[in-house]
Formats: sequence, C-alpha cells, structure tokens
Amino acid sequence: MRRTLLFVAACAALIAATWLLGILLFDAPAVRQALTVAAGAALGVQVVAFLIVRGMATRNVMAGWGLGVLVRFLALAIFALLVVPGLGLPLGAALLGLATFLFVTTLIEPLFLKT
Repeated sequence: MRRTLLFVAACAALIAATWLLGILLFDAPAVRQALTVAAGAALGVQVVAFLIVRGMATRNVMAGWGLGVLVRFLALAIFALLVVPGLGLPLGAALLGLATFLFVTTLIEPLFLKT
C-alpha cells in the first residue's frame, strides 16, 4: 500500500511538472484545456495500470507489465474516440499530451515495483 501511495504521489508530481512545461510552451486556451484533461486522465490510468502490474508482479511480472501496457493503449484509444470529440478538445494536443504523460510516468514505474 505504501509503494502504491508513493507511486501515485510521484506520478502526480511528474505529471504536474510535465503539464507546467506544456502550459508554458503553448498559450492557446484550447490546448491548455486539452493538456489539463489529459493530465487528469493520465493519473487515473496510471493508478489502475500500476495496481494491475503490482498485483501480478509476484506471479509473472512480464505478463503484468504487458497487461499494463494494454490498459494504457486502450485508455489512449478510448480517450481519442470518446473523450476528445465529446469535449471538443484539439485532437493533436490532447493525444500528444496523454501519450507524453503516460510515457514519462511509465518510466518511473519499475522503481516502485520492487517486491
């Protein structure tokens, strides 16, 4: 439980730092909104994916990691097909933002998976 909370805190901090960089680089309000929505979605997806990977890590870490990647990919697809058009967000900014947030937070995941 402690590792999960630490992972969530680390993800939130890393997503916030990446989001801030994106906000500083792009001044269009629609792009900023897309990055904000993508940041929130990325945090939720990462928590779910981490719980799946963590649950399977004791039995088969590679299968857990693969399932985590599948969850992230499906989240990106659902985000692209349902959330972005539903909210009227710019497609490129929203998808690039979500993919970036998921990528940078996936890089730190192994640090929290040690059993």
